[in-house]
Amino acid sequence: MNNSFPCQRYRPTPVTRRDMLKRSASGFGALALSALGLDRAYSSGIADLGKALHGPHHKVTAKNVIFLYMDGGPSQVDTFDPKPLLDKFDGKDPGALFDVEPTQFNNNGNVLASPWKFKQYGESGLPVSSLFPHVASCADDLAVIRSMTSEFPEHTFANYFLHTGSGLQGRPSMGAWVNYGLGSECNNLPGFVVLNGGLVPPGGLDCFGSGFLPASYQGSVFLPKGTGVANIKRTEATDQEQLSKLDLVRQLDGFAESQFGKHDSLESAIRNYELAYSMQMAVPEVMSLADEPAHIKKMYGMEAEFEHTRTYAAQCLIARRMIESGVRFIELTCPNTRGDRWDQHSNLKEGHENNARAVDQPIAGLLKDLKQRDMLKDTLVVWAGEFGRTPFAQGANGRDHNQFGFTVWMAGGGVKAGTVYGATDEWGYKAVENRVEMHDFHATMLHLMGVDHTRSTFRFGGRDMRLTDVKGHVIHDVIA
Repeated sequence: MNNSFPCQRYRPTPVTRRDMLKRSASGFGALALSALGLDRAYSSGIADLGKALHGPHHKVTAKNVIFLYMDGGPSQVDTFDPKPLLDKFDGKDPGALFDVEPTQFNNNGNVLASPWKFKQYGESGLPVSSLFPHVASCADDLAVIRSMTSEFPEHTFANYFLHTGSGLQGRPSMGAWVNYGLGSECNNLPGFVVLNGGLVPPGGLDCFGSGFLPASYQGSVFLPKGTGVANIKRTEATDQEQLSKLDLVRQLDGFAESQFGKHDSLESAIRNYELAYSMQMAVPEVMSLADEPAHIKKMYGMEAEFEHTRTYAAQCLIARRMIESGVRFIELTCPNTRGDRWDQHSNLKEGHENNARAVDQPIAGLLKDLKQRDMLKDTLVVWAGEFGRTPFAQGANGRDHNQFGFTVWMAGGGVKAGTVYGATDEWGYKAVENRVEMHDFHATMLHLMGVDHTRSTFRFGGRDMRLTDVKGHVIHDVIA
């Protein structure tokens, strides 16, 4: 008996465009959602929420951070914390006036009055020294913290502490934590960029590292000139040849994953390849300042006589352009001026003046430019070094390291503008009012970004690690 069915040709029923759209309409939403799921700007807040607590925990006031790192430790009593008593007792033995703590080099001289005069600026009457005439014009935008402290008096450990919340090497940097907690808003540029003005801080690139977080969160170092990063242009003769190579790499990565499973080093390498390909178009565009108006370049100091002013001006202007492109966290390091970084163990006057001359106009230009573009309210600008300086001399005309009380400031991003928080003693030596620890500083920065510092954790070494360790309190009095 033949049980086979006769072969029949299938004739589909004709479908009009109207019928097709009607039948498939309910699928368009799923199609759009799947596309968004592949976009890190959207998926990082959805797919990874359970693991990394991505996404803001509360109202966001700052979408981006520009960290103006003042390498070496500017003197608080010569910048934003005037102490008239230093003038009165200039040249006197500090040990006869107050208890002197051990210093980095213990080459202590006499009380040293500031070589610069202070004036009050703006409606807030904020005192600023003559080192910063341009920043002084932005006084009403600043929230100055005069009671900052650190646990370390030595550059390397203090730099790790400032950048990572720990004096130990190998912990994740602030920029890595911010991008881990919030994800990136940009698909064709890194979420964490370091604009290298010429000075890599003591402690090296680990100040910008991802530590135990996935390697894709580490800072990408750019130069403020040319293409910014090396090898940004393809070396292959055609686009198709490059795509073929990338396809081969993708296949090899897939084979490795199928054999050995998912590993951070492999996943980060894949992410870096994908990002590098996307950066080929984005980086030259964001690095090119040719389309910036002449008056904007002049405001930043791009035409300044001092070459290091021009360098820092380019850094500040590029930082603004990167913020516009969605880069989440940008750190600017200082140019290598004559007289070293802000670390004047001798020749305080010459060294501080050179460093201030390099950064003063560009910082003011950045603040004013962000404000006139209505971007300052969403951008947190932070000015800080790893510690301050002593109110007495090291040798004859320098100042040693001082971690007991120094000044940092913030602007924009929801801070209370035109205010001063905390105080040092009458010598400018130790914090005596509203003492701020580094973990408090970090907690406040994260809070302004919409992140609860106690909830942004990563499991490592058997416990939930965080930027603020087991400490840190938000400084609500500097928040608007």
